[in-house]
Amino acid sequence: MQKNSLVKIGSSILLGCSFITSSYVQAENLKNIDQQPNVLFILVDDLGWRDLGYMGSEFYETPNIDRLAGQGVRMMAAYADPVSSPTRAALMTGKHSARLGISTFIPGNNHGKPFEPKHPEFKLPPVNDHVPLEEITIAEAFKQAGYVTFFAGKWHLGAEGYWPEEQGFDINVGGHTSGAPRRPGQYFVPYNNPRLKDGPLGEHLPARLGEETSKFIKQNKDNPFFAYLSFYSVHTPIQGRPDLVEKYKKKKQNLGIKDTYIPTKTGASNNPKKPWQRVERSRTSQSNPTYAAMIEAMDQAVGTVIDTLEEENLQDNTIIVFFADNGGLSVNAAPTSNLPLRHGKGSVYEGGVREPCIIVWPGKTDAGRQIEEPIYCTDFYPTLLSMAGLPAKSEQHQDGVDFTELLKGKKFNRAPIFWHFPHPANQGAGNRGAIRDGEWKLIINYFTGKNELFNLQNDLGEQNDLSEKYPEKVQDMNIKFKQWCDQIGAEMPVKK
Repeated sequence: MQKNSLVKIGSSILLGCSFITSSYVQAENLKNIDQQPNVLFILVDDLGWRDLGYMGSEFYETPNIDRLAGQGVRMMAAYADPVSSPTRAALMTGKHSARLGISTFIPGNNHGKPFEPKHPEFKLPPVNDHVPLEEITIAEAFKQAGYVTFFAGKWHLGAEGYWPEEQGFDINVGGHTSGAPRRPGQYFVPYNNPRLKDGPLGEHLPARLGEETSKFIKQNKDNPFFAYLSFYSVHTPIQGRPDLVEKYKKKKQNLGIKDTYIPTKTGASNNPKKPWQRVERSRTSQSNPTYAAMIEAMDQAVGTVIDTLEEENLQDNTIIVFFADNGGLSVNAAPTSNLPLRHGKGSVYEGGVREPCIIVWPGKTDAGRQIEEPIYCTDFYPTLLSMAGLPAKSEQHQDGVDFTELLKGKKFNRAPIFWHFPHPANQGAGNRGAIRDGEWKLIINYFTGKNELFNLQNDLGEQNDLSEKYPEKVQDMNIKFKQWCDQIGAEMPVKK
């Protein structure tokens, strides 16, 4: 017998053994899959830290989300990035958005109109316009473990070819290129969405997304699933259901609530020809009836989904995360107030990056407990794998930290959290970086070089700049920030 024939026979034997071993492993996985918890991740767009009943809002009504807050732990210092796409990329990959080159929203400009920065002498970093297919997304990680994966709603992580179905999701309902509902119907049929068929006239987008998620849960109640419900709400256009808008108009009148504002402190341009650059005032009252209607409609859709979990007896085996992608719009003709937090969407101040967050882990956490320790959006990837009993993917979620022990009530000291937002923002407080290290937070203006230092334990509203009082702390945190930027390859604005 010739040597080549022996090699082929040997290869066949090895392949056969490999097939038997692989089949055995798959059988073992299938045997254990019944015990695997389901995961439901709910992400809301542009939701402010105080836009919910359990967070203290006296105008907006969110009974279903408040119900979740009573069942789970309330993460009081959960952080996102200042705008949408960076947060979503971090959630999907476990990597910081700056490492991915997604340092502002995709496509990185004002819906086709380039922002004209206040400092045109600077050249801004390029923006990657998609999550690379080489990344192992959190959906792919769960899919590899035998989960059925589902996406509904806003994607905003790349054009066609980089949509959810290319990034690990078995089913995609409504996820495509756009970061918001666009004409003709916007939040109502017709949706003008290539991944969402129109329903009957008058159908409302958040309700439809909730119903689609519920339908998926019912169809997969006997399979472990990873469902990602990513609302377009409450992003602009501010457009609510007429019945709910009327409800909140009456409520506003009955309560005697007024629209109130204060001047901002960001020093941005007031060019009347470029209204997206104008920053004149921040809203200090939660009093917009249409925005309130949008929040309640989103809450009702959340209720539809969690009611389905209970109807199908899945609530005791389903991990639920509720989170938002950036702070609420609070500047100029903005619809909400983030007080006591400073500023809002488009800034690295607390109002732009601190988000409401609830985590329900049945049988593992104390219901209604508040956790003050900070977490960051990259952390959900390794933490959810750990909560589900799945192995970590350390090479992938390089910037994420597993905070499972924190949820169990054990000590957890997270390393510093960093933000890199080198681009202008239509809310007026862009072009900044920041680091939170313990109770201290340093904000760095890339254009002026100005540092602002705050002690969040004593000054959550970031009103008292302590940079001159503690120059050594500023220097130490600047060094840490620069080292981090160098480590992950964060690109900075440079003078032309």
